[in-house]
Amino acid sequence: MGGCYTLKVITDFAAAHWLRDYPGDCSRLHGHNWKVEVEVEARTLDGIGMGLDFKAIRRETRAVTDDLDHRCLNELTPFADANPTAENIAAYIYRELAQRLDDGRVRVAAVTLWETDRACVRYTEEDEP
Repeated sequence: MGGCYTLKVITDFAAAHWLRDYPGDCSRLHGHNWKVEVEVEARTLDGIGMGLDFKAIRRETRAVTDDLDHRCLNELTPFADANPTAENIAAYIYRELAQRLDDGRVRVAAVTLWETDRACVRYTEEDEP
């Protein structure tokens, strides 16, 4: 059995949201400085010995989060019906990145979204058998 490389980049964005049907303060408009950790797995290395260039992971992550940055998430199409919870935002970022980065040799393994310094959610999808 071969090894697996896990590459990780961390970036951030700022955005506001409110949680529909939430029985507390978060039902009101508020903002966060979100931190995003993206993990990409590679089972093999390319010709120069890389799983995937960190710059490519960071570039694609920024492309996804730039659409969220300094926005009210509730007003964006992905969250028109889905509540913009940390869980749903992490899943959205994961799926967008998977479309951009997964190529058979590398795949997005997980996205961890930090809402505060002490609270985060990690989203991943299991491989289909």
